[in-house]
Amino acid sequence: MRARIAVLALLGVLVLMPYLWMVAASVKPVSEIFRASLSIWPEQFAAAENYGKVLARVPVLHYLWNGVVVCGGILLFQLLFAVPAGYALAKLRFPGRGIAFGAVMLGLLVPPHVPALPLYVAASGMGLLDSYTALIAPFTISAFAIFLFRQFFSALPDDLLHAARLDGMGEWSIVWRVVLPNAWPAATAFAIFSVVSHWNDLFWPLIVVQGHEHATPALGVLYFRSEEAGDDFGAMMAAAVLMTLPLVLAFLLAQRRFVEGIATTGLKG
Repeated sequence: MRARIAVLALLGVLVLMPYLWMVAASVKPVSEIFRASLSIWPEQFAAAENYGKVLARVPVLHYLWNGVVVCGGILLFQLLFAVPAGYALAKLRFPGRGIAFGAVMLGLLVPPHVPALPLYVAASGMGLLDSYTALIAPFTISAFAIFLFRQFFSALPDDLLHAARLDGMGEWSIVWRVVLPNAWPAATAFAIFSVVSHWNDLFWPLIVVQGHEHATPALGVLYFRSEEAGDDFGAMMAAAVLMTLPLVLAFLLAQRRFVEGIATTGLKG
């Protein structure tokens, strides 16, 4: 048991090393970052200088707010579509259910870069470039979310649904008033996956965003590098820390439900 914990702790430290190095570099002067010897603890603290540059030159709160709006909007629409779809595939009997689930599984195989060009052409034709709509709309339906909720709902007892129907509830009411409250662990797990993915996404915002007004956190770090920081890697790491800190805090607050959601979402057919 102790050996297993030691191995898991070592693996955890290895996974966290890039983030620890980023935090350490954010409080170091540039001369220490590029030394031949690797040291996490700085000899000379430059936190005030590095973070001061970022806060003075970058609209950090604006980028963070854009990230909240975009990730929150995407998550809201994904849940609105995925929860009823997952419930229908798991608990309802209708013609073509197997084909529909097969289409969802095929959707998991499509990389997000494949539809980027037609989506860009469509957004440009409708005049939606450089807007929240262009950042949110392409991701409102998630095949992974439908699959995840379908698997979770498959494990719910049918007696619970029969009791709700005997009480006079319709299927729509059952979804939102009975099924979803029992699916918060899965919803929390998916929320973390979704928010982390779109918060850190640089590919799509780089295509559709043309200025600072709608720039997401990842794009804001890129703008800071090209316009302000240059080769000042200490300030760049400080900007990266500020942009990723909300994700770390959110995960720490939701980690219990995240682990519970992963553990209870089985692979029942």
